[in-house]
Amino acid sequence: MENLEKKIAALGKPKKYGKTAFLFQAQQDALGFYYVLKGEVRVFKMDESGREVEVVRLEPGDFFGEAIAFASTRFSAFAQATRETEVLYFEKKNFFEKLEKDTAIAKFFLILLAKKCLVLNERIESLGLRTVRQRLVQYLLSQCQGEKGCLIELKIKKSELAQLLGTISETLSRNLRKMQEEGLVEVTGKRIRVKDCLKMRAELSR
Repeated sequence: MENLEKKIAALGKPKKYGKTAFLFQAQQDALGFYYVLKGEVRVFKMDESGREVEVVRLEPGDFFGEAIAFASTRFSAFAQATRETEVLYFEKKNFFEKLEKDTAIAKFFLILLAKKCLVLNERIESLGLRTVRQRLVQYLLSQCQGEKGCLIELKIKKSELAQLLGTISETLSRNLRKMQEEGLVEVTGKRIRVKDCLKMRAELSR
């Protein structure tokens, strides 16, 4: 597996992006895809009113853009660095030529895309069937390691968290305030203390 990853990495071209720089924008020609080496990239879409809806945050070790590059001609979303970021860029044309000759690489990306489909289905289900409060609870629990309680230090702004949850800042703040009044959490700036993880998990079964 390690040799395969080195073989794939050798096909990429290193690129660097400063904070807030766009790696690509919606409707831009999809001529290749990316792998995050360092930093963080957020992928988001924008509706007709200009409201941003965050799709995913990508960290070192993540591929992105490959599904669009493989199946389409233009990107459907925006990709922006949230801090100083380094990536490997894989030009679609050259990569396809290698893909046709190496079944191991082809299998690697087939599995990668299949896993992403499963994650996407889970996210669609979360956004479509769960309330904003349940999505917030699910996010907090994903960051929580304890059983009785835990302290979460948000790595993103609350406005960015709202986008990630498919809502707006006002709705997120209202839900956090309500949960704090109910004694589920304590909110201090970017710190959120979950008082009872088991009680929080029960929220998802309502």
